[in-house]
Amino acid sequence: MSAAESRASVAPVPFRRTRRLVFALLVAATTGLGLGTMFRILHVGGLTPLELAILALFTVTFGWIVIAFWSGIIGFVLSLAGRDPLSLTKISPPRPPEDARSRTALVMPIHNEDVERVAAGLEATCRDLPPITEARRIEAFVLSDSTDADIVARERATMAALQHRLADHCQLHYRHRDSNAGRKAGNLGDFCQRWGQHYDFMLVLDADSLMSGDTVHQLIAEMEANPRLGLLQTVPIPVRQDSLFGRANQFAAAVYSPMLATGLSFWQSDAANYFGHNAIMRVDAFTRHCGLPELPGRPPLGGDILSHDFVEAALLRRAGWEVRMRTDLSGSFEEMPSHILDYAKRDRRWVQGNLQHLRLLGGSGLHMLSRVHFLCGALAYLSSLIWLAILVVSTIDALMRALIEPNFFTSNAQLFPNWPIAPPNLIMPLLGGTLAMLLMPKVLGVCLALRRHPGLYGGRARLAASALLEALFAMLIAPLMMVFHSRFVIEVLSGRTVAWNPQSREGRALPWREALRHTWPGTLAGTFWAWITWWYTPTFFWWLTPVWLGLMLAAPLVRLSSSLTIGRRLRQRGLLLVPSETAPPAVLKGLTLPATVDGNAEPAPPPAERPCDMPLQSFSRDWARHPPTQQQGIGK
Repeated sequence: MSAAESRASVAPVPFRRTRRLVFALLVAATTGLGLGTMFRILHVGGLTPLELAILALFTVTFGWIVIAFWSGIIGFVLSLAGRDPLSLTKISPPRPPEDARSRTALVMPIHNEDVERVAAGLEATCRDLPPITEARRIEAFVLSDSTDADIVARERATMAALQHRLADHCQLHYRHRDSNAGRKAGNLGDFCQRWGQHYDFMLVLDADSLMSGDTVHQLIAEMEANPRLGLLQTVPIPVRQDSLFGRANQFAAAVYSPMLATGLSFWQSDAANYFGHNAIMRVDAFTRHCGLPELPGRPPLGGDILSHDFVEAALLRRAGWEVRMRTDLSGSFEEMPSHILDYAKRDRRWVQGNLQHLRLLGGSGLHMLSRVHFLCGALAYLSSLIWLAILVVSTIDALMRALIEPNFFTSNAQLFPNWPIAPPNLIMPLLGGTLAMLLMPKVLGVCLALRRHPGLYGGRARLAASALLEALFAMLIAPLMMVFHSRFVIEVLSGRTVAWNPQSREGRALPWREALRHTWPGTLAGTFWAWITWWYTPTFFWWLTPVWLGLMLAAPLVRLSSSLTIGRRLRQRGLLLVPSETAPPAVLKGLTLPATVDGNAEPAPPPAERPCDMPLQSFSRDWARHPPTQQQGIGK
């Protein structure tokens, strides 16, 4: 099959606009139903300003829940039927043309990382690659912009040893640049401008990424088969977690993420998003269309674009390239923070980056779904502040009703009182419906796991018990994460910026002092919240139980969930087990820290440079009048 024949055989995305329209109508109708119900509940006796605020805030958070609900429903149906979310046909491997020839770089940007862990993960990935052929060559590139001299020295020695160990498996290159300009996006841009023309594709890995050789080759094959494809994202699953917090998140990702991603892929189709790693992209398209400008103004909302991945996906789609997501590949892995405080620190960086995206909503020429990605990325954190505002306003409204004696006679000439009309019996249905939509994706994910391979999660009984344990844990920490995210949003909007330092991934049990130091304000607020509502409005006190209980238990939750001992004991009892533990792939089995290396060794130099330009993009109206030319992409 020739390249031209392959181009014609690429599976189309049928009903692309129709499926987006249907999804939008489902979300709008469900949100409208919730809004109407809440309006009828609050409208008794007229709407006060506080109740109007509650109604507006409720609409935003309810709509956010509805999007996840319908994405989960769609993902469940497609996963159960074994259908590809894009072509809607049975899932099958891509068919590259017989004359396809490509060169791919596995690029791993690093910045002051634990270089031994970096080397271990990259070595495991490279050793899992099938033998390289002349038609499909794969090389690895470690792109360092570390600023610590001691770390740079260790990097050089470690990479020199790794080059020697991988000599028969995969050619490894190492580059250190003195500048950290542009952070990770600048690091990748420097690679594209100096060596990008050596390669057709680059597969971006984070310092904690792992990927099986089979997954790498399937990604390359799909890029070869579809010359219109600019970026292909996988669904990375967390692995190697020992703490209770890490294991609960690892279990949730393994059970729920592929199904939810399938639902997202269905309506996003060829305008999907980019997560910044564990994705492959066409180097030429990335170089020509993803040069990021600085945002006008000062940080945190100006300066370098921090969450660059969303923006790069939007720029590729604006230029006519397809951006897709593969949800069926099971060999894409990452690590994650092992306790709540490190997890929150990572979220603090993402809050700043995602709020910058709000400034790009009106960017010229962007695809509608790219704007949706920007908005949803910001809402992921703004929704916490909105939810907190709903709770605070509702509490104030309940206290005012309890403290202010009602007046049933509004006129001196009135003979009969204006009794308040009891609201329709809608409160419990609305609450129950909201809770059902929150939990339904979890229930459906467990049903899929029970049907397909329950043994990989320890058996049906242990899978069900693990799902209940994870749901309870998620409910308890939700109020604390709500407070953290709300604080982060307020800090960014008030002008406070944050340094993007490397994240800690190694598990450690937090001391009580550290847990208390970061949680005592929330605990104090939760205690006061519980006391004042119990004293003045006991009924509302019981409604708020999940909130004040999670805040009052914040320190024990942070401390105990960081425990490696508890996490390991749960594993021994078969709880929160995941497939990467019960049936680990070869790439995880091969992950071992390297031995001590010669501190004086120097890595071989990278290949000769082939410089090219990476033009900076614009989001202004000037781009619409003079867009760059695109030969291989497709129209919007």
